[in-house]
Amino acid sequence: MSLLDHPTAQALLADAEVSATAVAGCAWRLECFLQRYLPRFYRVEQHDLARVVLQGKLSGLQRKTSEPIAYQAGRPRKPVQHFVGAGRWDDAAVMAELRRHVALECADPDAVLVLDPSAFPKSGYDSCGVQRQWCGRLGKVENCQLGVFLAYVSAAGMALVDRRLYLPQEWAADDQRRRQTHVPPAVQFQESWRIGLDLIDRAGADLPCGWVAGDDEFGRCAEFRAELRRRHLRYVLDVPCNTLIRDLGEAPAPGKRRPPWRRVDAWARALPRGRWRKVRLGDGSKGPKVVWAAEAWVQAKDEDGGAGPRERLVVLRTADREPRRWFTLARAAAEVPLAKLAEVHARRHGAEELFGAGKGEVGLGHYEVRSWVGWHHHMTLSLLALWFLQLERGRLGGKNPGADGAATAGGVHPAAAAAAAECGPDRRTSQPGVAPQRGGAHLPLVC
Repeated sequence: MSLLDHPTAQALLADAEVSATAVAGCAWRLECFLQRYLPRFYRVEQHDLARVVLQGKLSGLQRKTSEPIAYQAGRPRKPVQHFVGAGRWDDAAVMAELRRHVALECADPDAVLVLDPSAFPKSGYDSCGVQRQWCGRLGKVENCQLGVFLAYVSAAGMALVDRRLYLPQEWAADDQRRRQTHVPPAVQFQESWRIGLDLIDRAGADLPCGWVAGDDEFGRCAEFRAELRRRHLRYVLDVPCNTLIRDLGEAPAPGKRRPPWRRVDAWARALPRGRWRKVRLGDGSKGPKVVWAAEAWVQAKDEDGGAGPRERLVVLRTADREPRRWFTLARAAAEVPLAKLAEVHARRHGAEELFGAGKGEVGLGHYEVRSWVGWHHHMTLSLLALWFLQLERGRLGGKNPGADGAATAGGVHPAAAAAAAECGPDRRTSQPGVAPQRGGAHLPLVC
């Protein structure tokens, strides 16, 4: 059997197969999509530049930085570079509009807000926030920038809905480097978990959710979990394997008042087979479809050695010959089934899929900006392109539009101004944030 004849390969090929009919009119839909966002850019020439950048990010360019995007569009390089790197437009307003749009399409009271850091390797030391720090992409400490991202993952769809550049303490305290990279005076050092809280608070105004999930960079921090409890938010957060826990259902040793402290991985290894439950997870993610799960009510030691509050410990492992394991602490009532907690944890794989599409299809990691403003402008435009791509994928029934993105197949390159005239009246004008075009006519959000 050849590699392409393997059932998995056949399934992937079937998922990637998109007909010409399915993507017809993509340029028109992109123009309709943009009508929601263009009013958030202050000047008419910025509207045109936003259109050029989005078309470039959704094209088949191998390197999706400002220069090749400008050349592909037949534009001078400098206006495009300035628009992305230092343009006077409010990326926070664009991101707020994106969150309102995501709420319109994917709102779900049981959705999961997923916090996920992502590192971007850099060769020099002049870009804002760059230093030697852990780079997950390379699996080692390396020269890089670190961004904290927030994903919204619901049964109706998913999107990256916010981002923030992590500014290390050395940068925050260095006035010269701050001036050189135009860091706003109000921006001070924050640990990544505090940035994550800010993103969650900001998203909460627009996006209903039932859970917060994240990797052990966030779960290890007892203060972060405490802040989520103060906000009455349920969570399923990874913790490191060496986290010390006390099983509250375990009998104390003779002469002791409480059960002993043990590493969570040692606790899991000592469990009898009868404590594990087989959980089948739903389709729709790159994660495992079946896991074995065990749980207990525990206390975990905080960073100062104190005993934390009562939390649910959930340990998950795959059924592979060399299983992967996750150790998580959850805030969830006893009535919440173990299978539900495993499902919430699995939603984290949605964020991984989004990063894969962002970096592989819209140039999330392709940038040459050095300033604070430039980094956030670039990420905002990339997340906007990724959201359009997600909408196109949903329209195609979840099929992967291919390495060049759905927009490429539809031919986004031609000017779409003429296509805008073909758009019909907007049937959703009652929604907040939908601005009329000049002349008073509204355009559909997604055509």
